[in-house]
Amino acid sequence: MDIRQKSAVDAIVIGAGIAGIYALHKLRNELKLEVRGFEKGAGVGGTWFWNRYPGARSDTESYVYRYSFDPETFEGWPWTQKYASQEQMLAYLNAVVDRHGLRPSIQFDTRVTAATFDEQRGVWSVQTSDGAVVEARYLIASVGVLSKLNAPAIAGIDRFEGRQVHTGAWPHDLSLEGKKVGVIGTGSTGVQFIPAAAAVASRLTVFQRSAQYCVPAGSDQVPAEFIQDYRANFDGYWDRLRQTRIACGFAEAAIPAMSVSAEERHRVFEEHWQAGNGFRFMFGTFCDIAIDPAANEAACDFIRGKIAGIVKDPATAARLSPTQAYAKRPVCADGYYETFNRPNVALVDLKANPIVEATARGVRTADGREHELDVLVYATGFECVEGSYREMAIRGRDGALLVDHWGSRPCSYLGISVHGFPNLFMVLGPNSVFSNLAPAIETQVDWIAHLIDRSEQLGQVVIDTDSAAEQDWTGQCEQMAAYTLFPQVKSWIFGANIDGRPNRVLFFFGGLAAYRERLAEIAANGYAGYAFAPAEATILAASNDAVLSPSPWLA
Repeated sequence: MDIRQKSAVDAIVIGAGIAGIYALHKLRNELKLEVRGFEKGAGVGGTWFWNRYPGARSDTESYVYRYSFDPETFEGWPWTQKYASQEQMLAYLNAVVDRHGLRPSIQFDTRVTAATFDEQRGVWSVQTSDGAVVEARYLIASVGVLSKLNAPAIAGIDRFEGRQVHTGAWPHDLSLEGKKVGVIGTGSTGVQFIPAAAAVASRLTVFQRSAQYCVPAGSDQVPAEFIQDYRANFDGYWDRLRQTRIACGFAEAAIPAMSVSAEERHRVFEEHWQAGNGFRFMFGTFCDIAIDPAANEAACDFIRGKIAGIVKDPATAARLSPTQAYAKRPVCADGYYETFNRPNVALVDLKANPIVEATARGVRTADGREHELDVLVYATGFECVEGSYREMAIRGRDGALLVDHWGSRPCSYLGISVHGFPNLFMVLGPNSVFSNLAPAIETQVDWIAHLIDRSEQLGQVVIDTDSAAEQDWTGQCEQMAAYTLFPQVKSWIFGANIDGRPNRVLFFFGGLAAYRERLAEIAANGYAGYAFAPAEATILAASNDAVLSPSPWLA
């Protein structure tokens, strides 16, 4: 029988992006479980399926924004570009799916609408948008950090006769050639979209909510000698990567910015500006850009100087120059500031001159001007991390709803498990590690698969985490975030891009190496914070003492 027709399986995976694909492979092909995947889109890829906007590409370098478990597919890939385009990433992920035979296990165009845990039987009952109900012992939510779209509320928007589109749901049939285009947002998507749109639109109006520190992406070609060395030393590259904080493939700085002269700081900043990449500029220049105000301000001054030197109109340059700390997720794009020198590009500062209403022909700003548009683009991001969970009614023990359990303070153990929701495992849930997503995903999926394998060896028991462990981890994440400058600015990495929502901690800022060390410590301490118990029993930590095969996390 086709796995997609079964009403009961061992595990269900929600989502078929980078995380869901690897989870399917790990559980089905390695643990030999019956696994069924549900994907709301018509194909695999997650972010790379939906974000088809002009200019869309990775801003993490290609050789580390990949799977490490599958060197064969990667080795044959034409990855001479430093940053993979959306089309290349989608093709790569499809190749991985087909190489490992995962497509027959995925049901496309299907949303999970609800999931309820049956305490007596230790199974999850999962309801889908087509009305089906499927049961599974394990539920893996790989719904993505950036999945639920966020769009601004504009008065009278129904009057607009042009086309509205969100960059996170870009239609196949939309061309911007020769059109009057407006775009709201200048985050990681906006800085990619704006130069691409300006090159083809008759006029581009950029509605800027917050000025952005944007670093060049840098040379787009990967040297042939590097590719050869990488392929010859694949495992070594990845072993070293996992021992770093951000896991983006560059040497992370160990020197404080204020420990060197002003001339040396400028030289280092210039060197990394020319090399390109936002993460490299923030974490490869000096070790304290994200934590020391003086170091941060030095970086801000350098980038503001670049803006002033690139943008010809002083008033436009001033509006493009941020005044807040350099403490959002770092972004990069080539030609971003240069785009504002084009005669067909205009900048509107929404803080000084907000949009007050939509009209039939465009939008009107507070100064009374009507901006005529054929297309209005929302590059306004997503309800980060927790958004997709708010679209599903997930109920754990005693019928408790997951989003009620979280309230205004999303919590978890390790960004993976939630107290009272046994055998539910999140990939990149609240308070997961802040780093390059690909190795973070592999780390979490490997840990989840290890826990499930342990459960299977114990005899199909349920795995829960205790409240103390959950609260301790959440508290640690909050303390670590407070040590940085990140909470000082309004940013999606704290969920504050959603109107009316205050900053909340959604990431572990200790880095991937420290996160992996923590997992090894947990395994060495008898899986502290976890409990394995029969479905009908209360949590019995004593069952953690069973003799099982060695843990790979202790290797």
